[in-house]
Amino acid sequence: MRIPEICAKCLYDRQAERSDNAEYLSEIKKLIDNRSEDDTTAYMVYLFKQVHEKYYGAGLDYTDIKKQYNDLLLGMEESLRNETEDAPDPLERSIAMARIGNYIDFGAMNHVDQAEFLELFHDIEFSDNDKKTYDSFLRECAEGERFLLICDNCGEIVLDRLMLEQVKARFPHLTIKALVRGGDVLNDATVEDAEYTGLDKVAQIVSNGEAVAGTVYKMLPDDAKRALDEADVIFSKGQANYESLSGQGIHAFYAFLCKCDYFSGRFHVPRLTGMFIEEME
Repeated sequence: MRIPEICAKCLYDRQAERSDNAEYLSEIKKLIDNRSEDDTTAYMVYLFKQVHEKYYGAGLDYTDIKKQYNDLLLGMEESLRNETEDAPDPLERSIAMARIGNYIDFGAMNHVDQAEFLELFHDIEFSDNDKKTYDSFLRECAEGERFLLICDNCGEIVLDRLMLEQVKARFPHLTIKALVRGGDVLNDATVEDAEYTGLDKVAQIVSNGEAVAGTVYKMLPDDAKRALDEADVIFSKGQANYESLSGQGIHAFYAFLCKCDYFSGRFHVPRLTGMFIEEME
């Protein structure tokens, strides 16, 4: 997805909130002004991180925050699994729950509120549009052989694991892989987080090779490119993955919450509305 001016301004404003150093902000502005049509928000944030480290050293350490939300959802795991399995359609319910997990985003959200997050579980029904996407998703899973989950945040990946359990139960013929970040970036999920939460028990874990908050194809190592290229069903979580993959000629299903004004306006929905959409090649 190309970076519209409203997103470019937001990118700059977020950096201006972190620093009033004129030289630092000048470098940030230069990167934004000279972006190419192929550059995505995730890639720009990756470049910003390098500039930030040049001036200020390592950024915030999210280790404790990641563990906090992984542990929170692991503590809820059994009750959520029971609720899922008691639903009329467990797979549909598991996707709705996994989408709620996308709230735990310390990049797109100005403030992550645990109480607000837990409140979202009170309204997890699919919309009519969601159901249309879901019908197509079921057909693709039935016909395909290789399933790729593109992960986003910690905590969220516990819900992703519950979803993959239901995918495997419904479509046992599928081979499942999960793509995670290749290094620490905000509260995004890495290989270590996947192992901590047991995601590796239901999927082969693949690293995207970089500490980048999105899926930038040109930066992927060969095994990650193969996983993406060979997947019959791609299920991508979060705004950053949508921003970096949509419009790239990839057939994928995207699940995320609209957490900023641009996404709310793009899809004509209120803040924190869940989206489940399919983009054809």
